[in-house]
Amino acid sequence: MHLYGTASVNRAGHLEIGGKDTVELAEKYGTPLYVYDLALIRKRARAFKETFEKMGIKAQVAYASKAFSTVAILQVMKEEGLSLDVVSGGELYTAIKAEYPVDKIHFHGNNKSETELMMALEYKVGCIVVDNFFELSMLQRLCETRKQKVNILIRVTPGIEAHTHDYILTGQEDSKFGFDLQNGQAETAIVTAMKSEYIHVLGLHCHIGSQIFETTGFILAARKILEKMSEWHKAHHFVPEVLNLGGGFGIRYTAEDEPLNPDRYVQEMIHEVRQETERLGMSMPEIWIEPGRSLVGDAGTTLYSLGSSKDVPNVRKYLAVDGGMTDNLRPALYDAKYEAVLANRADEQPDETVSIAGKCCESGDMLIWDLPLPQANENDLLAVFCTGAYGYSMANNYNRIPRPPVIFVEDGHDQLVVKRESYEDLVRLDVPLSVKEKI
Repeated sequence: MHLYGTASVNRAGHLEIGGKDTVELAEKYGTPLYVYDLALIRKRARAFKETFEKMGIKAQVAYASKAFSTVAILQVMKEEGLSLDVVSGGELYTAIKAEYPVDKIHFHGNNKSETELMMALEYKVGCIVVDNFFELSMLQRLCETRKQKVNILIRVTPGIEAHTHDYILTGQEDSKFGFDLQNGQAETAIVTAMKSEYIHVLGLHCHIGSQIFETTGFILAARKILEKMSEWHKAHHFVPEVLNLGGGFGIRYTAEDEPLNPDRYVQEMIHEVRQETERLGMSMPEIWIEPGRSLVGDAGTTLYSLGSSKDVPNVRKYLAVDGGMTDNLRPALYDAKYEAVLANRADEQPDETVSIAGKCCESGDMLIWDLPLPQANENDLLAVFCTGAYGYSMANNYNRIPRPPVIFVEDGHDQLVVKRESYEDLVRLDVPLSVKEKI
């Protein structure tokens, strides 16, 4: 059994996180329940920041909030001194509610609406990452109308394919994201933006994928982008102040995953950028990165109560939990893998192999296939590890199932940061058909 962060097994044989017994947490808050280990999140954030500081590099570490966005987690990231990456009006609104410093907010997205861009301009966010010509034209028009200047990064696709799942590749040429680096689109975007008196091009941004376990892709992307930056400096007097190499740093979900430590990713990025800028005779740009999953992913654990079971002789045994694809869509979406233990019997050795089914009316609602567990009983507590990224963010109300609450644990204390939805919440926005409107 691999434990993460502050997790341990206490004298009662129960899984403990942040100094709190998970059995007691389940009794207090019910299940399903998202539990976040704040100490581990802080450790990850500091590891990224401190590596840049130790190497004397000007940088911004921006939390990619799409991984997990709530007012409370943004307050934590603010405490840790991180910048913030948002990709929608809703994420920006959450940041405003968390009183995030607006100059440290970076607004991403491949199809920002005019309303969202207006919102970003009104709040005076620190940077808008421009993804396409449509957006660039709209932003230029809005800035001219408002007589307002704005900092932007131009997002490019450097043609680098990260070794990850096809559904989450974003840096290759055939991508919905960004201006292509090779066919002249990126250069045209930069020249166009530089002509505007209201738009200041800070530099370039790229994102080559997610759940990446090596540094080769980041190094190749940096090399290709810096070569283009050098060309554009000579041709157009473009002075890049920022190179944003994105995120995508992998975490361990199962024993098959072998991620690097945060400092290793950062060290090798810095080494490559420093070496290339010296070779090309350029000034060292500020380096920005955007960790999301690697900050919160393995800090999250979801607790479930076991319910029904089904034994198919010579095939498999199914155990059903009181959640599923409504609180963790990743297994159904792209066959994500997880490990889990019985939180109330965490010191017992497995003696059978089972498959964990969700409660939704879908045969594809399976959380884990072939999981070794001690022989489980109804109402045993299952703890699924590494659900901190894209669990709550993708949570939904399929089958009209309310979304679970979220709690933070740290130093023996627990705090509710998102309430459990009620049935009343599910119908709160519904508008009943009036008698006169019936057809």
